Amino acid sequence: MKTRGSFALLDSLVRNGTRHIFGYPGGAILPIYDEVYKWEEKNLIKHILVRHEQGAVHAADGYARATSKVGVCFATSGPGATNLVTGIATAQMDSVPLVMITGQVGRPFIGTDAFQETDIFGITLPIVKHSYVIRDVKKIAHIVSEAFFIARNGRPGPVLIDVPKDVGLEEFTDYRPINQNNIIRSKGFRFIYRSTIKRLDQVIHLIEQASQPLFYVGGGVVTANANNELHKLAEHYQIPVTTTLMGKGAFNENDNLALGMLGMHGTAYANFSVSECDLLIAVGARFDDRVTGKLDEFAVNAQIIHIDIDPAEVGKNKTPHLSLIGDVKKILGELIKIAKKQNISTSDQTFAWRERIKKWQTVYPLVIPQGETKVSPQEILNNLTELAPNAFFTTDVGQHQMWSAQFLKCGVRKWSSSAGLGTMGYGIPAAIGNQVAFPKNTVICITGDASIQMNIQELGTIAQYQLPVKIILLNNNWQGMVRQWQQSFYGERYSHSSMNEGMPNFVQLANAYGINAKQISSPNNLKEQLQEVLDTPGPCLVDCQIIKDENCYPMVCLLYTSPSPRDGLLSRMPSSA
Repeated sequence: MKTRGSFALLDSLVRNGTRHIFGYPGGAILPIYDEVYKWEEKNLIKHILVRHEQGAVHAADGYARATSKVGVCFATSGPGATNLVTGIATAQMDSVPLVMITGQVGRPFIGTDAFQETDIFGITLPIVKHSYVIRDVKKIAHIVSEAFFIARNGRPGPVLIDVPKDVGLEEFTDYRPINQNNIIRSKGFRFIYRSTIKRLDQVIHLIEQASQPLFYVGGGVVTANANNELHKLAEHYQIPVTTTLMGKGAFNENDNLALGMLGMHGTAYANFSVSECDLLIAVGARFDDRVTGKLDEFAVNAQIIHIDIDPAEVGKNKTPHLSLIGDVKKILGELIKIAKKQNISTSDQTFAWRERIKKWQTVYPLVIPQGETKVSPQEILNNLTELAPNAFFTTDVGQHQMWSAQFLKCGVRKWSSSAGLGTMGYGIPAAIGNQVAFPKNTVICITGDASIQMNIQELGTIAQYQLPVKIILLNNNWQGMVRQWQQSFYGERYSHSSMNEGMPNFVQLANAYGINAKQISSPNNLKEQLQEVLDTPGPCLVDCQIIKDENCYPMVCLLYTSPSPRDGLLSRMPSSA
């Protein structure tokens, strides 16, 4: 029996667990879309038509972050493929498992500058975990299964598969599906678990000797689904926990050991804790510059333990005193076993440390502006946490992203935000991915008036599929974070950061897409207004007219540039401080 390449591709995707594909058709990928039509008729797969390929890759990214599955997107050759680049880089920086299928000109035309030919394989080499160009139709099943294995095992990341048009059309015999076990056996893939008993014992010894220990937790804990193990270890030794932007949700943010986010716009008390701890346990984190500032003055009083799955991250930015390389979930699990076996409590030993942190939390809290005639963005987010405690949240990038990280309390895998690349336009497509993955759950996108315009066309996707996404637009008529930096460091020279001229009426724009919308311009009855939005059936956009010159505080400038952690901290402090 003869099989077409396009059938082999779809069959392999489905066999590897694909149920949703985000994409946009075009000439070179039409043979694959023709096959999609047949598979959709049989209800074996669901394709979500986006309005721009960047929307497709961000939606697949949001889908992957929310589910821990591999996100899949399609794009055609040339501009379709190049439109994926920003989203691929976003996924690579944040270690998100994606498989991108791109169309390509037929094999005889590759290298001839044919219509819509682009070497997407070469263009994306620095920003993918792996990539393929399928030249032999009989290798499709093997390549797809291998791509899924690579995307989600070890440190996850995006994998690109470029499919020439004639490969999709070509017929061949003896099609044989290949599963993950076949791939592991044929390639000999394995992950070496390198953490010896000796090193595990050394970690426990350092923890038991420390009087001011601190967990510094990144996205690796979320990726490894190691939140339960982290919680057990932190509770056992009563060690405070601070998280990165990617690590948000990895530890219960309502726990008394939770310090919130650290770094440039992290809580003051999290940053003070890092500066003055005597043991820093970095788990699934990469010592990013937005966390560390000046590396040689980051956590200078601490011994550092670094636990990560990627050997390349250990010692890349900060040299640890002790490192463990391997699956974070397994390592934390082994540490818990040793801790319970030794049954040594450090609660009394770290009591003074925890009390000191509590004092910082009292003196330097996150502040919500009061008595304003305009709406406070912090108050909006604080209310959303109370009104929708189980919601999935996505954000764009800017001030609203940092306020969201500060004030929203999220569950594990209920936070999707472009952390490493800082991609404006990420929020709405990521919310689409979240909502497709969990159609019955509340999904809220927090965005800004500048960010939303980067991929605002995806309102069409939301409207077409009637996805009940709630879009909270924090509108201050500025590129807010750019304006804040220009105010603080560039003599208040606001060069091209105002969005006032040419600003659309967002309510009317959403209505034009057939989406419910309203404007909130007064803090009066704010909670009731937000509850009404959450109760609105279907999608809804809320244009919140927030305080125009509100800045995101704390703002740590060149972290820890002096012996005092308070130097370099720009912050609106309460009057009692």
